[in-house]
Amino acid sequence: MINREWHLLSRPVGWPKPEDFALVESEVPTPGEGQVLVRNKYLSVDPYMRGRMSAAKSYVAPFELGKVMQGGAVGEVVASNAEGIAVGDHVLHFLGWREYAAVDAKNAVKVDPDAAPLSTYLGVLGMTGLTAYAGLLRTASFKEGDVVFVSGAAGAVGSQVGQIAKLKGASRVIGSAGSDEKVKLLVEEYGFDAAFNYKNGKVSDQLREAAPDGIDVYFDNVGGDHLEAAIGQLNRDGRIAVCGMISVYNNTEPAPGPRNLARLIQTRGRIEGFLVGDHYDLQPQFVQEVGPWVASGALKYRETVVEGIENSLEAFLGVLRGDNTGKMIVKL
Repeated sequence: MINREWHLLSRPVGWPKPEDFALVESEVPTPGEGQVLVRNKYLSVDPYMRGRMSAAKSYVAPFELGKVMQGGAVGEVVASNAEGIAVGDHVLHFLGWREYAAVDAKNAVKVDPDAAPLSTYLGVLGMTGLTAYAGLLRTASFKEGDVVFVSGAAGAVGSQVGQIAKLKGASRVIGSAGSDEKVKLLVEEYGFDAAFNYKNGKVSDQLREAAPDGIDVYFDNVGGDHLEAAIGQLNRDGRIAVCGMISVYNNTEPAPGPRNLARLIQTRGRIEGFLVGDHYDLQPQFVQEVGPWVASGALKYRETVVEGIENSLEAFLGVLRGDNTGKMIVKL
């Protein structure tokens, strides 16, 4: 049996190039003591992975050159050398970018394919869902009646942020996206009160038109001109939760910061970055509250599914380009 896996060959400068990676054949691993062998069914590709391709010091260790990369995955256990997990069980783990993985049982979480589609454990009910939940409710201290602005709003995280805000009583939710089709999706399917295509004009002008009375919360997935525009529209005691800054991930020179930070003095505004890994204590509460919303259809989600391990790199590059609507998933 052959196992195909993606290796990082060189650290990308600017936009990642195909020659920075290789799809390598290896032997299917044998699970050691306390491990299970998982045949991955779905892989997650996410913007944060671009940071791990760099050697720069960050909150997580960089991918090692010449070795298989890592990421979220969900699959079926085909061999077990651990108590508590049996052949036929399905588990969530973080040894993605490969077809088969020998996973330490302590790092595998059993999931129920009958309760929800397996792919949702990588998205709406997984890390991206918890990111939206924790960032909005804890980091941004959302409260009923807030006006909320979300950038990258048609993505896996942003689309949930907007919907959770509406379900929790936001007075107005505004989203930005990169196409007219996505803008239509935000308003007509996800229930945003307003949305705009950031390619159609200055973000600051479009946000001012969509939120003439200002915003109380900004959930930042983009950075750059979106962050500056949000600061410009921030109300008294406004809060900004910085989840990601995808607009600068491939820059080869440092990006300039917002030019209007002094406005935070006037508004008593707050900017705070966060990582979902610091908020796993919210997981039970998240599942208890969001699970029924998903089951009832109150919270909607989309997935962009790319088939085949050989297309994982193109799926990842598609996330950086903004090709996806909702969570980008690779189906094996």
